[in-house]
Amino acid sequence: MEGETSWFSHSLDDMAREIGEFDSFSELSDEGNKEATAVSVDLILPDDLLERILAYLPVASIFRARCVCKRWYEIVSSKRFLWNFSRVLSQKPWYFMFTSSNEPTGYAYDPILRKWYGIELPCIETSNWFIASSCGLVCFMDNDSRTELYVCNPITKTCRKLQDPPGLRFSDYSALAVSVNRKSHGYTISIVKSKQVTGNFFQWDVSVHIYDSETMMWVTSLTEVLTGWRGGDESVICDGVLYFLIYSTGGGAPENRHGLITYNLSSCSPHGLLIRSFIPVPCPLTCGRLMNLKEKLVMVGGIGKQDRPDIIKGIGIWVLNGKAWQEIARMPHKFFQGFGEFDDVFASSGTDDLIYIQSYGAPSLLVFDMSQRHWRWSQKCPVTKRFPLQLFTGFCFEPRLEISP
Repeated sequence: MEGETSWFSHSLDDMAREIGEFDSFSELSDEGNKEATAVSVDLILPDDLLERILAYLPVASIFRARCVCKRWYEIVSSKRFLWNFSRVLSQKPWYFMFTSSNEPTGYAYDPILRKWYGIELPCIETSNWFIASSCGLVCFMDNDSRTELYVCNPITKTCRKLQDPPGLRFSDYSALAVSVNRKSHGYTISIVKSKQVTGNFFQWDVSVHIYDSETMMWVTSLTEVLTGWRGGDESVICDGVLYFLIYSTGGGAPENRHGLITYNLSSCSPHGLLIRSFIPVPCPLTCGRLMNLKEKLVMVGGIGKQDRPDIIKGIGIWVLNGKAWQEIARMPHKFFQGFGEFDDVFASSGTDDLIYIQSYGAPSLLVFDMSQRHWRWSQKCPVTKRFPLQLFTGFCFEPRLEISP
């Protein structure tokens, strides 16, 4: 058995201590005959089989497993264990909730063990940075110059600073997205920048910039002027296609305030008209949140009232099939009321089968399971609202150990 440790083992030590603040390994262990059984099984199992078993544990349980004995410590810290872990298709996404608007501090929610862990994020400076995630990696972009970009693994704390993206240095709106290849671990980052044409509120310059981790280079793949529409801050990459929301700049019906644009990253044609790929939203929305669930585009949207489309009356979830939206679920009224006062805009993100929804005004977190069509509240976050105007936000990410930027 290789007892070789890697850079990864130091991050595990730090993470194990952080997890220990709220949840100790002893809570998952029973005394008496159950403990004796675990020891006897441990003696019987060969290293390669034990590696495979441990690789299927939730990430938080893997951290605790290192504390059981020297043998388990060496197994979990080895490169061969990381290879076995990479064979596990996916981990249920965690949700990181910021608890301060000035510092990148907060707690991460584990939906499997239903527990919150204190985690420090690398690279990011404040919670208002742009954030996108895919398959264990998280991309951060500053909200000032929008040229400072980092890609990191929040579990292992590995981080890489990217070169400045091309295009406008100070755009009015920017939308960030990242897509990781699960096999090669290469990744693609996209930034959609939007800036008003000087002296013309109805026309907006829109540009798409793509970063490829294999070439480590940025390419400006498209620049176009939209009339009557502008870009925003919502985008996602699904199965090689970039999707981003656009917003009406006036002149149309009040209920048609949002639209969806698609852009195939494999073709990257600089001459195609973006507006030709326009897909209307399924109903009047107060806001829309895009996410990639198993390479399918999913949108969580605030449903506007019929007579006042800017006022939220509920929340719906849709999946895009071709160019048609299919409604998957609507939030039951008891959960909608459970948030208390719900703003017209809110935070929502998801991956795999889970969607998280959070009001900016409270630390309450609602989870929707797409496969089971089931709604449930998370365990209460160990943070309380300290003052009336305190805001909360967050993002979800898949906890992976073997992926690094």
